[in-house]
Amino acid sequence: MNTRTLGKNGPQVSALGLGCMGMSEFYGTTDEAEAIATIHRALDLGLNFLDTADVYGCGKNEQLVSKATKGRRNEIFLATKFGNVRDEQAKWVGVNGHPKYVHSACDASLQRLGVDVIDLYYQHRVDPQIPIEDTVGAMSELVRQGKVRFLGMSEAGSTTIRRASKIHPITALQTEYSLWTRDVEKEILPLCRELGIGFVPYSPLGRGFLTGRFQQSEDLEPGDRRLQMPRFQGENLRRNLVIVRRIEAVAKRKKCTPAQLALAWLLARGDDIVPIPGTKRRKYLEENIEAVEVELTPAELREIDEKLPVGITAGDRYPAEAMKAVNR
Repeated sequence: MNTRTLGKNGPQVSALGLGCMGMSEFYGTTDEAEAIATIHRALDLGLNFLDTADVYGCGKNEQLVSKATKGRRNEIFLATKFGNVRDEQAKWVGVNGHPKYVHSACDASLQRLGVDVIDLYYQHRVDPQIPIEDTVGAMSELVRQGKVRFLGMSEAGSTTIRRASKIHPITALQTEYSLWTRDVEKEILPLCRELGIGFVPYSPLGRGFLTGRFQQSEDLEPGDRRLQMPRFQGENLRRNLVIVRRIEAVAKRKKCTPAQLALAWLLARGDDIVPIPGTKRRKYLEENIEAVEVELTPAELREIDEKLPVGITAGDRYPAEAMKAVNR
């Protein structure tokens, strides 16, 4: 597995990470044994960058990652997040960036993960009620205390990122970026490069849509979170199939899968980009990892840009209420 530097003065991590969210909830049926086997396979293949969050499965995902990595701590670069809050019934409560909550959330994650230090600690969403200086100030205290090594943000807006970076170096920004979500190219990605912040695209396969596996909403299990997302609904979904067809055409010529092409395109956007495709199955993990071997020529990259320009996607990436929490 190739490695990349996360941020200007950050750590070396595998060129691809593994998003663990779907192993615990949101995307249909879960299988803990297969999820753990998938993490083991990732480590065996040299993928060391694991991404989780306290909100995934209401802490259960962190516990699963802990179980899967027991005895292999020195092989992993571990990232988790705080800020999105759910109650005891798993209902969404809101976002919390209060300094006291930052400390309590970190201590709880350390316990669930069974580690002494978190390698990369993200603020999952920005709390509009708390000055970002206060939140990042509390996060920097965690670094001084030795509980956290590097700091990150997720779905933050440009002004917030600038303000945060003045309080403590931000190693990585995690934000959605893929062939059907390219809005970060206008302002956010250039800003990260200006400030020396690594970029970690989540949902680099469009929540699985860019793989071509989903042709209609009925292809998703009842209760799958994607059914609530505008891009997976009705006319939007039908229009977005055009994106998949164009990806499939280029992938066929490259003799790779659509998923591999989508990941190869992201990897070609810059050495400061480290995608974290999520999967809960070994077969998809192995397919994704092979994307690092797919090299796109300048002509192929131009073709993809022409066929899949910014703004081609139909529908927002989240329901209206959830969209309010991004780019703050």
